[in-house]
Amino acid sequence: MPQSAQSNKQSTLGDETFMSAEDLRSYMQEVEQAKLSKEIAAMDRADKARDELVKTLSQPIDLTPELLQEITHNLLTKIRLAAQRGETEIMVMRFPNTLCNDKGRAINNAEEGWPDTLTGRPRQAFELWRDHLRPAHYKLKAMIIDWPNGMPGDVGFFLSWA
Repeated sequence: MPQSAQSNKQSTLGDETFMSAEDLRSYMQEVEQAKLSKEIAAMDRADKARDELVKTLSQPIDLTPELLQEITHNLLTKIRLAAQRGETEIMVMRFPNTLCNDKGRAINNAEEGWPDTLTGRPRQAFELWRDHLRPAHYKLKAMIIDWPNGMPGDVGFFLSWA
């Protein structure tokens, strides 16, 4: 049998055409590269969104009496709904650890002066609790809530009434 006929016979079985092992490996490599490319693009989008969030949250807001009333109303609604579900705490804020001047080290180690490391809106949220919610016996807990690559990530503020 001539070689071209034999080669053709090896790549065709009945009515089905099969890839050679080399073609299949090449195809698999292209698929893997496409997945990685999508993952890199998604990571880039997530990094940009995170940078925008940090930029936004690093700027304190003007807490007018009207805005304070709106924040309080929204918070009380969330607290009531959580209490109806039988919960005794809710996460009221999540933010990147870069909004702490020590990247969350004091929070992670439960150091007494951890609020002093807060900047921007997280600092304002702490002050809101300190000035308005602590007198009503609400507790505030701050903790690292994710660990990307084994390093401290986002911080969560949890308000509790238990």
